[in-house]
Amino acid sequence: MLQIGALSAEQVGVVVALGAGMLIGLERERRKGEGPQRESAGLRTFMVAALLGVCAQIVSVALAAVALLGVTVLAALSYLRSRSDDPGLTTELALVTTALIGMLAVPQPELAAAAAVLLASLLAARERLHHFATHWLSEDELHDGLLLAALLLILLPLLPAQSLMWLGGLSPRRMLALLVVILAMQALSHVAQRLLGSRLGLPVSGLLGGFVSSTATITAMGGRARSGQAPLQLACSAAVLSTAATWMQVALMASVVVPGALLAWLPMVLVGVVAPLVIGVLLWRRASATAPGEVPPGRQVLRLREAATVGALLIAGAVVVNLAHQRGDLGLMLGTGIAALADAHAPMVALMSMSGTGLIGHDAAMSGVLLAITVNSATRGVAAWVAGGRVYGLVVAAALGVNVALVWAWHWG
Repeated sequence: MLQIGALSAEQVGVVVALGAGMLIGLERERRKGEGPQRESAGLRTFMVAALLGVCAQIVSVALAAVALLGVTVLAALSYLRSRSDDPGLTTELALVTTALIGMLAVPQPELAAAAAVLLASLLAARERLHHFATHWLSEDELHDGLLLAALLLILLPLLPAQSLMWLGGLSPRRMLALLVVILAMQALSHVAQRLLGSRLGLPVSGLLGGFVSSTATITAMGGRARSGQAPLQLACSAAVLSTAATWMQVALMASVVVPGALLAWLPMVLVGVVAPLVIGVLLWRRASATAPGEVPPGRQVLRLREAATVGALLIAGAVVVNLAHQRGDLGLMLGTGIAALADAHAPMVALMSMSGTGLIGHDAAMSGVLLAITVNSATRGVAAWVAGGRVYGLVVAAALGVNVALVWAWHWG
């Protein structure tokens, strides 16, 4: 009996190519239609295109180039002679891609099989993708998505990766990476409310909003609770969950600033996350079933001013902490506390960066991060009281106090 392991690379390639052509061809056959308006390419055509690609690749690279050119010409002629009411090029492009997948099946059969599954899935999801692009996705959301992609794929690789000592060892590339992370969390928060609705989406939005600014999230939720736009317990749940994001942010920032030391930060992160997650979930379960209205599709996804403000605080905090370090350990802790009054992210980034470059030890960095979160928790407690009133402020401040006390107890223990 023939064993799969005994097959040569060429034989495996032929099998994979035929399977790929069949998978893609089955989807196109269902779309082909019937009668004089039917598409010209169906199951057999796609299987032949995949077989042509793999056979040409086995013979020579030159023949593979000629075969690909031939398939492209035939696809173009098919499009020109098409009698279908749909002027799209999907079938013709899929035919050329199938030939390429057949060629890929010889040197990399696993990648060819994955590409075939991906292509068939894209073809089968035509209606869903069309509805997403034309109905679900708004113009503002598309614009913000393109902006985020441009920052990530174009601008980020162009920035220098050299560390700047006046920023505590941070580089421009890492600073932009942190800004991109903030914008991505804004986008995820928006999508969560769009997909999940307000009852579940509001707490999820609070959690994701904490990655951008827990203080801003707590203030916003307090305003919604005071104005009646959100039930009190639901707003409290979102606010408390935003504090869990602050601890998760420690791991997230460590993965960007000091990836080699990420495992050393994880125990503290896990201890810090437990209390706000448990309290936030309990508040959510007790929340009123009445939830505020759905998020309108046209709502702004990326809040550039808010992200730029956080980015400016990161830079200012890094400078303050770096200057304070020159005054010794006491100056470092004092500078950390001052920087944390406005935002905990800034001193956290600076301390991690200084630890990664050897300017301070890991224990000093960890104590500084705990101090920064403690000071900022006091700021958030005051903000909750002012924005949401006495009950809202008491609930949020109590949760913050329990959270900080547990982490300090773990750290000193």
